[in-house]
Amino acid sequence: MAKKIAAIDIGTTKVCTIMGVQDDKHGIRILGVGTAPSHGIEKAIVANVGLVKESIRQSVNKAEMMAGIKLTSAYIGVTGQSISSANKKGTIAITHNDQIVRQQDLKRVLDVALNADAPGERKILHVIPRVYTLDSHDVQNPVGMHGNELTIEAHVITGGAASIQNLTQCVNSVGIEIEDFILEPLASAEAVLSAEEKQSGVLVADIGGGITNIAVMKDGCIYQTAVLPVAGYNVTQDIATGLAIPFELAEEMKKKYGNLQPLQEKEGDRVLSESGRSISYGDLREIMLARLEELMRLIVMELPRSNYASLIPSGIVLTGGCANVPGIVEMAQNVTRLPVRIGVPTALSGVSSAVLNDPAYATSVGLVLSKMKVNGIEGQQGTQNTAAGFRKLFSAPAKLFR
Repeated sequence: MAKKIAAIDIGTTKVCTIMGVQDDKHGIRILGVGTAPSHGIEKAIVANVGLVKESIRQSVNKAEMMAGIKLTSAYIGVTGQSISSANKKGTIAITHNDQIVRQQDLKRVLDVALNADAPGERKILHVIPRVYTLDSHDVQNPVGMHGNELTIEAHVITGGAASIQNLTQCVNSVGIEIEDFILEPLASAEAVLSAEEKQSGVLVADIGGGITNIAVMKDGCIYQTAVLPVAGYNVTQDIATGLAIPFELAEEMKKKYGNLQPLQEKEGDRVLSESGRSISYGDLREIMLARLEELMRLIVMELPRSNYASLIPSGIVLTGGCANVPGIVEMAQNVTRLPVRIGVPTALSGVSSAVLNDPAYATSVGLVLSKMKVNGIEGQQGTQNTAAGFRKLFSAPAKLFR
């Protein structure tokens, strides 16, 4: 039986709503896609509730018209500087007479790792088990095994409670129930990474309009997440300031003429004319190059070890709107000395599927794919995490701990 699926990606520059259905035979089929300019969001944080509500409403209405059905609930992407993450460990003794690990032991060891609920100003978004250790041996699923001591290492992601509440208010006000929140870097990783990359070690950087989302995958599960307050907006601001032109014109010039590839002979002297203003092609390139080189260095600085090449041998996967800038792969390779490729979202069938085949829609597609995986463990997982739920969490975001 086909299940309805929907996701809303509320970004700094655009709001994208995807509606579809999922069945076991054909996978996901897209029924409707609605994209609207985003207003009232600054650095992925709600700054004007009224403007954000209207942007969401426009996006949802477009998707509903295309799909021919009404949207009532959706998964929502969440990110921003209020997001923080940490790897936490917990250890318990197995006290059953038979020394066999049971499902309730997984809940108990997780409680020890978390130590306490998130403070009142923080909201736990994801608790993703990374590895279990039973009597000094790493295991994927300790349930049913004999042992004396069980340890868990879990990746815990929290967000500012006020920021999440503001986002909730905006979505609920247009008649949409939030099924769950999913951290956007995890969604982007789900959309553009291969199983081999996740296993060997890889970093995905989603360079959006207001922020850059980072996720590091290793040994098939999440290793680290981070959010940088530098992205496409900063590139446009540099162009506007450096060339003394309005921000809107700088954004237009960036999208139309932005290029990081080496200049050909005399190409730097080329003059670009737009809206009655003339600028140097060489100057535009140099401004963009300086900012994006800085961004690549900041991305690498988020890695937890100096010998980062051994952590992410599969290199860096760039996605998001800025990944479409010509020459960005070569620039990133020169700065990081790592393999770099562009991450295009997994192809989906249905209407407007071609539109989504673009790095700018990696998060939107990833939210749908993440929802599909979470559906596979629905009813098994929540605050009472079972062994089956835990196994799924090694490759999929956890449900929101409510």
